[in-house]
Amino acid sequence: MSFKKTIISTDNAPAAVGTYSQGVFHNGVYYFSGQIGLNAKTGEMAPDFDSQLKNVLENIDGLLNSQGLTRENIIKTTIFMTNLDKFSKVNEAYVNFFTAPYPARSTVQVSALPKGAEVEIEVIAAK
Repeated sequence: MSFKKTIISTDNAPAAVGTYSQGVFHNGVYYFSGQIGLNAKTGEMAPDFDSQLKNVLENIDGLLNSQGLTRENIIKTTIFMTNLDKFSKVNEAYVNFFTAPYPARSTVQVSALPKGAEVEIEVIAAK
């Protein structure tokens, strides 16, 4: 039995900014790399937390859509933030982005994120 994984690459989300793939599909599960507040079309970082969070969620939608998935396919998210004082904004965005029952979630505060981002979210989805 051989190991098979499919690399995901799409213009619907920002290109990788390092040595990683936008996502990997294996055994019915999609592992998407973390999304930061880059504009998918221009590659520019949004100027503030609220607009970064908006771009992050749009980029997640882009990744999902590229694979024929929807938000309902998300089973787990991991959120990285440089300031947990803004966590209530994430919860507000979740109410508009997801419908109950919500996916599992972990959140951690980190000292820094790529390109000066304030928030990064990675998702795991399944068919």
